[in-house]
Amino acid sequence: MIKKSETFGRFDSADYLVDIERASAYLEVALEEADDDPALIAQALGTVARSGNISELARRVGMSREGLYKALSADGNPSFSTIVKVAKALGLRVQFSSVA
Repeated sequence: MIKKSETFGRFDSADYLVDIERASAYLEVALEEADDDPALIAQALGTVARSGNISELARRVGMSREGLYKALSADGNPSFSTIVKVAKALGLRVQFSSVA
């Protein structure tokens, strides 16, 4: 019997973040799973950014498209100000709550 090999396309979470509710849920899970890893949070925000028009988002944030990609990549180190600006431009709000 000959086995056929299967090929799969590249999976990108951004393809499934089709509305703000899904994007918000995705970011909430990323925050829970990040375990104090700010790079993971920035990368998750970058995934949400890629799910839409990143050029338009960069314009609203006041950054270049390339700068935004870099800041929200796995190797990026965005300032808290950038995180807040991106969240606001996406229609999201950064907020804190007690864990108790």
